[in-house]
Amino acid sequence: MSADRRRWVLHVDLDQFIAAVEVLRRPELAGKPVIVGGRGDPTERAVVSTASYEAREFGVGSGMPLRIAARKVPDAVILPVDAEAYTVASEQVMSALRAQPGATVQVLGWDEAFLGIETDDPEAYARSVQAAVLERTALHCSVGIGDTLVRAKVATGFGKPRGVFRLTAENWLDVMGARPTIDLWGVGSKISKRLAGLGIRTVAELAAVEDEDLVAEFGPRMGPWYAQLGRGEGATVVDDTPWVARGHSRETTYQQNLVERVAVEAAALELLAQVLEDVAADGRPVVGLGLKVRYAPFITKTFTKKIASTFDRETVLAKTMELVEKIEDRPIRLLGVRAEMAMPDDARQGHTPTRGGW
Repeated sequence: MSADRRRWVLHVDLDQFIAAVEVLRRPELAGKPVIVGGRGDPTERAVVSTASYEAREFGVGSGMPLRIAARKVPDAVILPVDAEAYTVASEQVMSALRAQPGATVQVLGWDEAFLGIETDDPEAYARSVQAAVLERTALHCSVGIGDTLVRAKVATGFGKPRGVFRLTAENWLDVMGARPTIDLWGVGSKISKRLAGLGIRTVAELAAVEDEDLVAEFGPRMGPWYAQLGRGEGATVVDDTPWVARGHSRETTYQQNLVERVAVEAAALELLAQVLEDVAADGRPVVGLGLKVRYAPFITKTFTKKIASTFDRETVLAKTMELVEKIEDRPIRLLGVRAEMAMPDDARQGHTPTRGGW
């Protein structure tokens, strides 16, 4: 590697991906507020999968109940989720990324991926990636440039839409220091509140913490990890090993609340049967379980349980029902069941924040 060339991490994120795919199929929707969710019927119980930038201006966001989104934007075009179409578009995007010279590609999901590259001009390379994706798919993307995966991922948010932004050790605290910890990749509302309870509210404050100072609150693995996130540190190498699911989950939003205990148990068993079909196809043992419950009107709780590694269906069933017993006697609008599986190489999963689960 020459003195002027160095390794970089690019994070490529498609702009309003699902909505953009729908607009490509229906060009007349360009510039209009588009909301995608459920079966496209706001009178049914469903949540927003994505919204176009025009809809987001009205406060519509992913996970919002579809009926509320429709109320916020009365003239919005509301469309059903079409996972097959999004999968096809995603495959075209990833194919375009893999065709980039010298790039190692790590797919994160339908609409994002890391690229490991070597260049003396990462901005020019990023622009060429954007052009290649646009030419291949007619979709726009934003690109974050970093010297770690974490910094590249965070940088993308500053580049949206259709832009390029660089975050490195040199400007990390200048850009991120005054921001709340929830702005970090891998820090959600619960973790940010726990950090605030320790007097840590900004990224700069988290960056200044010693790794061991967070062990008492978050444990010997996650404590140092959150401190590392505050500094923007972490993995620097993009890993193109095929992604392996940590678990499988199924959930259903019921158009009529589940009230009777027997109905709740039957619904949980039905979801578990679907999950175990997916698990069986993977051929890995179950090592953990999760149960997601959304009480009416919209209060969500999640119960989890680690179990001894097993292939035994009856054992998984019994342990799941132990979680079901924790459900309160209240009307339920959504149930979800998740099974965590043993990973081929758990060590690799710790390098970057995970996307699975609830």
